[in-house]
Amino acid sequence: MSMPDHRAVPAGLYELMQMSLSSLRDTLTSRSHSRDFAYARGDYLRNRVVIVGIVFLLLLPFWTLIDLFMLPEQSIRPALIARLVMLAALVLIVLLAYRSKARLQLARLSAGLLLATPALFYALVLFTLANGSLVGYAFIPYMLVAMLAIFPFTLTESFLLGLALIILQSYALYVAGVLFTAEGLQAIWLLAALLTIAITANYFQLGLMLRLYREATHDPLTGLLNRGALTRAIEQFLVREPDAPHALLMMDLDHFKRINDNHGHAFGDDVLRNFAGILRRSLRPADLAARYGGEEFVAVLVNTDKEAAMAVAEQIRAHTEETLLQNYEGEPVNYTVSIGVASFQPGEHFHSVAVRADNRLYEAKKISRNCVVGV
Repeated sequence: MSMPDHRAVPAGLYELMQMSLSSLRDTLTSRSHSRDFAYARGDYLRNRVVIVGIVFLLLLPFWTLIDLFMLPEQSIRPALIARLVMLAALVLIVLLAYRSKARLQLARLSAGLLLATPALFYALVLFTLANGSLVGYAFIPYMLVAMLAIFPFTLTESFLLGLALIILQSYALYVAGVLFTAEGLQAIWLLAALLTIAITANYFQLGLMLRLYREATHDPLTGLLNRGALTRAIEQFLVREPDAPHALLMMDLDHFKRINDNHGHAFGDDVLRNFAGILRRSLRPADLAARYGGEEFVAVLVNTDKEAAMAVAEQIRAHTEETLLQNYEGEPVNYTVSIGVASFQPGEHFHSVAVRADNRLYEAKKISRNCVVGV
């Protein structure tokens, strides 16, 4: 079957379809998320886990009263022990989430544990009940599925968590002897409907978060990080890997004002976009690149020693020098870049490293431009 020719589709509709596909890809899994957004999503998860965990802790005494009134006598003692275990688990989960700053995996783990704790309690109730009665507890799977909409999970994460809860509820209905009845099928159908709503909410929540985050943290002209986002991302790096070798490249396009004066500001924007493309091709996915202001750019090379950083800087300089653009009159134009390189010292803040890299950049400008100066 041949693919439809997008030229036969109206331009506006085609762009809308492309945006929808891109949004679906971004929300389906986290594979296409940039490292800086992964940190931001981790913080969103972390904050929600802390808030919901505290709410659970405040409600725990009331749930204990429900245990005393609703459970048969033989189940009260195991339930009270389970409540104490849940209390300890919730405290540990809140502490884990609180300490998971700049650590997406820990934030995801704490969110999963927050959902798993009441689910495990529910499973324990099922195991200890003699008659399969779930009075007072049948709401738990529905509550947990609805809670998926609170967190900025990807669609895959929500689906897997929701599927686990549907399996748990199916077992509960089997214990109660109603799984294959109209009542049981209705319960499963309701859970599936709630899961669909939660996944849809995740799609819109994560998609909106991605769009707002990109608008707030990325330079609209080049698509690179802006200065504020770069500073926050580096701070998160230093929290995670305070002693790892990192390097900072401070770059400035030579005689950029002359380019604007001679060829126009629109062509100057083309030059900025072109250099941003050189940075993307020269850096690894884990590295960071930002437009620092005007014609000044910054790159952070993670787990990179001084010699390797100098080599990357020289590669960027050479690629820039070899680039030939055409202005709007069809005339060839080339441009160059000066680069200052500095390495992070253990425990050193970004500002200190930036000052040293900027001093090296000044030296490069003073020497001859179109060169790399480092320590």
